[in-house]
Amino acid sequence: MMKSFWFFAQFLHVFLVFSTLIASVAVQAFTGAYGINYGRIADNIPSPDKVATLLRAAKIKNVRIYDADHSVLKAFSGTGLDLVVGLPNGYLKDMSANEDHAMDWVKENVQAFLPETRIRGIAVGNEVLGGTDYELWGALLGAVKNIYNAIKELGLTDVVQITTAHSQAVFANSFPPSSCIFRDNVKQQYMKPLLEFFSEIGSPFCLNAYPFLAYMSDPENIDINYALFQKTQGISDPKTDLHYDNMLDAQIDAAYAALEDAGFKKMEVIITETGWASRGDDNEAAATVNNARTYNYNLRKRLAKKKGTPLRPKSVVKAYIFAIFNENLKPGPTSERNFGLYKPDGTIAYDIGFRGLVSSSADSLRLSSKDLGARGWSRSQYLILPISMAAAFLLFLR
Repeated sequence: MMKSFWFFAQFLHVFLVFSTLIASVAVQAFTGAYGINYGRIADNIPSPDKVATLLRAAKIKNVRIYDADHSVLKAFSGTGLDLVVGLPNGYLKDMSANEDHAMDWVKENVQAFLPETRIRGIAVGNEVLGGTDYELWGALLGAVKNIYNAIKELGLTDVVQITTAHSQAVFANSFPPSSCIFRDNVKQQYMKPLLEFFSEIGSPFCLNAYPFLAYMSDPENIDINYALFQKTQGISDPKTDLHYDNMLDAQIDAAYAALEDAGFKKMEVIITETGWASRGDDNEAAATVNNARTYNYNLRKRLAKKKGTPLRPKSVVKAYIFAIFNENLKPGPTSERNFGLYKPDGTIAYDIGFRGLVSSSADSLRLSSKDLGARGWSRSQYLILPISMAAAFLLFLR
């Protein structure tokens, strides 16, 4: 009797440890190292079902959208694509003030589509801290907490990760990387409480990082080859004695330095936007097809190596590329409308190794994402682990 009890106790311990590991893996919103942003501020891009087909053909699994549009969520059902949906900034004040509204939003835009649509994350707001709407600064943490509490109450914390993406405007002294800290007006009142909560729930620090914008701001002092992952002398950080041969790695390590300064050394950094414009205004000379091709091709090669940065060599760099399409209705300079890897008709904007839905191949345009044989999670698959564990226990007792 005592022997059987000992066996059971040992098995229970192993089961609990294994279950904890599975849960920690399941809540990760990012698979592999490469993802893409699916912006839709345009009136001439393909329908969501064709986009899902395009992404499947390109073998891009991680996708971010900036809202929770139901036409996209339905089109991605059964495709196997991992999707992060966005809670737009305009919702933050309401979600922060009203727990019931946060619950309703999660039920209608997340729970209702699971598990067929693989929603793996909710991005609560975008580039809020460092922006100019200070009321949103105060609402961000409350919205994050209420959305997370809704996810928790619905039993989805092991499926859906909660994040928010920051621009580099939250930093001060970002060069060299080791000197980077959070800006004083952001750090204590807003950033640290947010990071404390994310640390508690296991969320990463999400950063939108653009070597393109950094180069454009100071082309006389920044080597464009350094921004484009080309051969260059690079820079050395005198404090850490680390060498950087590309700007994106330096930007990531600057974020790690700021996190460490704030007391969050173990938090992971994920790049939620990066890219290069293929066309710009007269004062945007670096926005060319050749530079965009070079940046995105070299970035794809760099991510495929699944390696870390000089400061965090064991933390694989993960990045979402901006963006799938050129978005013709975006405001601002011409470059804002020309970050796409694909043209509006689904053909490639420039060749970095992906294939497009070419206009001459009408049959491929007619295919739905489901025609490619993609399969998402079914409800029965959630039962596999418990059944396997039970079987393992019976075999163990034998």
